[in-house]
Amino acid sequence: MERIKGYIIATRPWSFTMSLISVSVGTLLAAEEGPILWGWFALTAIGMVLFHGAANVLNDFFDTRYQVDQADSPTSLYRPHPLLTGMFTRRQLLVEVFILLLMTAAIGLFLSFQRSLLVLWIGLIGFLLGMFYTAWPIMFKYRAWGELAVFIVWGPLVVEGAYIVQRQAFSLKALYISVPFGILVALVLFANNMRDIAYDSRRRVKTLSILMGRQRSLSTFFGLFLSAYLYLIGMIIAGVLSPWCLLVLLSIPKAIQLFRTFSKKIPEGADAVTAQLDTLFGLLLILSLILNKTVPL
Repeated sequence: MERIKGYIIATRPWSFTMSLISVSVGTLLAAEEGPILWGWFALTAIGMVLFHGAANVLNDFFDTRYQVDQADSPTSLYRPHPLLTGMFTRRQLLVEVFILLLMTAAIGLFLSFQRSLLVLWIGLIGFLLGMFYTAWPIMFKYRAWGELAVFIVWGPLVVEGAYIVQRQAFSLKALYISVPFGILVALVLFANNMRDIAYDSRRRVKTLSILMGRQRSLSTFFGLFLSAYLYLIGMIIAGVLSPWCLLVLLSIPKAIQLFRTFSKKIPEGADAVTAQLDTLFGLLLILSLILNKTVPL
């Protein structure tokens, strides 16, 4: 049981809320045009969680292989690193990645042939972005493209994919509405990279935060958060989203608290506290979509 627990911890399960929110948003948008097919929703959510876990494990594998993660890395100070702690060997982690990706592929192929082949193409793009996030030869994360890759996967790809599984068709509305949450998920990585500017510079890793510097990174961080809220308000004004979505603005006090903290000092758990705001934003968005379905304004 301890070994199984270790394998679960290695996937960073606390991060799965982002995947579940993206799948739920896509599904609820599809519910505006028909009933929710709960079996397909569950299978989509499971597949996305498996993929997310595989991507996390693969990230730790390559970060260690390229000597980006070492004993003094900020990451190892606030979470158990599966390799640096000696919990697993590299071979064991690769076996875990293989099993997780195999199960993800099985679910993805089943959804593709039972629901829509569009799922196959979305899954393939997501797989390539997840695989080459840290893997040679592309290594998005080390070449200042990590935030963009994360935005694409947890924004447009997952939200649109979940919609397609339900309605078997592409949706421009799902694509539009995926943007603000995709931005917020990308900002989790951006917060992590701001915290690690000094460390990553020593490891000769190139991130967006290193290229921009601390002050410009902070300004961009705050600006992108603001853009997510303004984008949402714009969608409401344009009639794409229901006025119920104004409920998302209830997360603004949490955002202000986050900005004040980051302005003084980037915390050790910068990505974790940013993810908390993402989760609140996402849950309020889900609640607003449910209310619009049950009590449309």
